Amino acid sequence: MRIVWILLAAFVALLSAPAAAERVAVHSPAGTLSDAAIVLARQTRTSIVITDPALAKRQVKALRGRMAPEDAIRRLARMADARAVSVGPSAWRMEAAESPRRKAVQPRTRKPRPVVPPSEAAPPPPPPPPVEIVVVASKRSARLEEFAGQVSLLDGDDLEFGGIGGTEKIAEQVATVSSTYLGSGRNKLFIRGIADSSFTGPTQATVGQYLGDLRLSYNSPDPDLRLSDLRRVEVLEGPQGTLYGAGSLGGIIRLVPNEPELGMFDASGMVGGSVTQHGQPGADVNAMLNLPLAGDSAALRLVVDGATQGGYIDKPLLGRNDVNRTDILGGRAIARLEFAPGWTADLIALGQSTRAADSQYADRFGPSLTRAARVREGAEADYTQGQFIISGEFGAVQFRSSTGIAWHDLEERYDATAPGGAPRLFTQRNDTRMIANETRLWQPLGRRFGWLAGISLTENRTQLNRSLETDELSASATGVLNEVSEFTLYGEANARLFEGLIATAGARYTRSQLGGAGEDVPLAIALAGREITASRDETAFLPSFSLLAQVLPETSLYLRYQEGFRPGGLAIEGNFVRRFRNDRAATFEFGLRHGRPGRGPFDLTASVAHTRWRDIQADFIDAFGLPSTANIGDGRVWTASIAGSVELAPALRVNGGFTYNDSAIDQPEAAFLTRTMQVPNIARYAGRAGIDYRRTLAGNLELTAKGWASYIGKSRLGLGPELGELQGDYFDSGLVLRVGRDSLGISLGITNIADVEGNRFALGTPFAVGREHITPLQPRTIRLGIDASF
Repeated sequence: MRIVWILLAAFVALLSAPAAAERVAVHSPAGTLSDAAIVLARQTRTSIVITDPALAKRQVKALRGRMAPEDAIRRLARMADARAVSVGPSAWRMEAAESPRRKAVQPRTRKPRPVVPPSEAAPPPPPPPPVEIVVVASKRSARLEEFAGQVSLLDGDDLEFGGIGGTEKIAEQVATVSSTYLGSGRNKLFIRGIADSSFTGPTQATVGQYLGDLRLSYNSPDPDLRLSDLRRVEVLEGPQGTLYGAGSLGGIIRLVPNEPELGMFDASGMVGGSVTQHGQPGADVNAMLNLPLAGDSAALRLVVDGATQGGYIDKPLLGRNDVNRTDILGGRAIARLEFAPGWTADLIALGQSTRAADSQYADRFGPSLTRAARVREGAEADYTQGQFIISGEFGAVQFRSSTGIAWHDLEERYDATAPGGAPRLFTQRNDTRMIANETRLWQPLGRRFGWLAGISLTENRTQLNRSLETDELSASATGVLNEVSEFTLYGEANARLFEGLIATAGARYTRSQLGGAGEDVPLAIALAGREITASRDETAFLPSFSLLAQVLPETSLYLRYQEGFRPGGLAIEGNFVRRFRNDRAATFEFGLRHGRPGRGPFDLTASVAHTRWRDIQADFIDAFGLPSTANIGDGRVWTASIAGSVELAPALRVNGGFTYNDSAIDQPEAAFLTRTMQVPNIARYAGRAGIDYRRTLAGNLELTAKGWASYIGKSRLGLGPELGELQGDYFDSGLVLRVGRDSLGISLGITNIADVEGNRFALGTPFAVGREHITPLQPRTIRLGIDASF
């Protein structure tokens, strides 16, 4: 223990060291020098004065990174062909740089200048204007106040606070986002009340997940990428068919990574250890490195993440405890080259490997956190993606082209032991490869008009194979291959009809070519079913329209109509496959937005939406006890949500959100008349509340505390008596404390504070005949971490 106290004492000494030359995080926006200087002055706690009006209007690029205040100010000045002059402690004046060629001037006598007392040399910086928030997911650089729709903007630093996590950190902060809980790399995400099923099958997801402009996957589950070194995450609610096409019925989640910083060295790291009550310990590590490669014209940004999450489920029949340990290793590399003024080329490579030693469900009526299974289950998921991006501008018109390829391979194992039978294991392998390109031109909304035009090409191939294994034999079960090629044209235009009123209209045309085959089926059956698997075409036209009215200086109302769709495909049926049709959703939404997220006395967003969902694609348990997919009928979904925050004191802000969903399948297909007619996996009620507290301590230290509590209401697992189990109806909570400076800090976090067992997801295995399962929350977990930047 002595070494522990020595290390803690050394760490406290580091925190208490002088910070005269401490580097700070800066992020000034692209725009005029005046606007950038105001933001930079606030971030560096300095005063920056510009007396030359012409200089103040010069355009500068965005400045982002971690550096000493003096370096940041001088760098900003160089961007504007100016120089920064120190006029006192923490006070600067920017002047136009002298031309190298000057006319000779006659010397002249100057009057003595009065000496400025030190107390007057550094006047406090003027209050900064609101920082412009651009919704990157709008694809047309729309400012938040000009965007008609419900959007949640999650800051990347907030997502990293208290340790790097995955998609669960998004669900903790956005009440309208929910998920299944099969395990990391296996889950399906839902937004609002648009949910289809609990299984990983041939249907495309209802939520589009993107890194930049390219989707992470087409019809595979959430890869659960580690949310590290991100500028932000944007969640757009409701169908986004015009801009994002297929697979965005519920909305989209877009990850916006930090870009390489040209001409700058930057590094940061984080390490943590955790202990889980009733389970095993865990650990996590993260590192980021930004390297200049060719002066100010090229840079490389590297991120590495690793985590081992302790298990907490016991299998007494196997004599094993805490079986569900999960190990995650991933990373991302972005190389940027500025090959001409205003033009960049980016090369992105990312990958993540997830290994779950066993599954994380338990018996509903057995001892706590135990499962009476006689086989090892678990899963392995491997995700890889590469992107090449060209960005630039032609005057006021901006250009961006993204090309990428992704592989997502998932193997899942389920207990398929029949009651009283020999141990049997069901294995499902889902291998996906996707190639995509999106190219677009746009001109942001100016005084009157803005527009966007794009083209998209996507090719996806997903192969689903199944097998049943016992100690004596292994037999293949029917699988399916789905192939789709999409060609899309889309566009959007917006105009200020008059001051305070913006109208936007758009449309998307998609032509899909579908094909596939049955896997592991006898040749005679395959030949007999050639008409079913034959190539076929589908088309979709998705219009959209919105009106946004600014009724008060910081308050807007909007009305929005949007559509979304998913193409059809092939699903397993018995010893062969059959077709299922495409489905479509159309949403009318009315909303309100006041203020800016996390700023001002209070901010508020609210919306009410009605969705008509036709030919719903959903999974069910077929006559053979296996999951299959079909069009189950037409339905409707009503959704109401509200979110916002209030500043109770200069150091304390509280935030919260609530969502209500009312869904029904009101026109079911004949084959599903006797099944439960409720959209699965969506709680009728869900809400969350959080706090954000900051206080400056002695020695230039800062205490930050962030806590949250959430409630997830009841929902049903799926359709029919086989999947009719209730789930949800539980509380979750967490708290993180951090003490330190921007460059070094120590944090202490706790999740599931009340150690609630709960039931996040009622599916353990689709072969649960005569058994009932729950997926408990991870028990109370305490994490101690250290973060540093250089």
